[in-house]
Amino acid sequence: MSLITVKNLSAYYESRKVFEDVSFTVDEGDYLCIIGENGSGKTTLMKALLGIDIKHTGTVLYSGFCKKEIGWLPQKNQHQKDFPASVKEVIMSGFAGKGILGAFYSKKIKEQAKQNMRLLGIEGIAEKSFSELSGGQQQKVLLCRALCAAKKVLLLDEPVTSLDEAASEEMYSLIKKLNRDGMAIIMISHDISRAVAEAEHILSLSNNGFFFGTDAEYVEHVKGDI
Repeated sequence: MSLITVKNLSAYYESRKVFEDVSFTVDEGDYLCIIGENGSGKTTLMKALLGIDIKHTGTVLYSGFCKKEIGWLPQKNQHQKDFPASVKEVIMSGFAGKGILGAFYSKKIKEQAKQNMRLLGIEGIAEKSFSELSGGQQQKVLLCRALCAAKKVLLLDEPVTSLDEAASEEMYSLIKKLNRDGMAIIMISHDISRAVAEAEHILSLSNNGFFFGTDAEYVEHVKGDI
């Protein structure tokens, strides 16, 4: 079953066309990596999937959930690193997109957050200050927040940027586990070889158009361009 269907999507920044007539689908339990050079429109495409107001034509259709139920892990920035809150507070903020505010957290919601923390191995740091954590720990906390927001789909924008090798491997392992458990993953990556190794499908954006297909089909596609 297709969760997201994108048809002939074109996006614009001011007077410049970022990409044109992009079409693809994301099925239940899929793992899609979006790759492309800087400026090819990867983050713009992710914003379109999230329903963020950008100038575009074409359609983005959702089935079985709404765009507010997409979990989003944006690129890490300095503001996030210095966020003045506890780990638990950061994670619970993931429910805000569903209209659930702090004063109204039910027992069920609190248990869901705890389950997600246990799943990602961070239950023991729930009361710590987010700003005092290592980069790898912070990224796991932000992934947990996105997981609290998600129903069927996680969107991850360069989730291992600025992480060391060990933390990167742990993050990839956690993402793969979430995918095996049934969560559809859409991940922007600059690491093409790793994207091919991790994902089932590849969406490649370039000035010459786009490619969408399986990882094996992408490898053959690239060979044809050599």
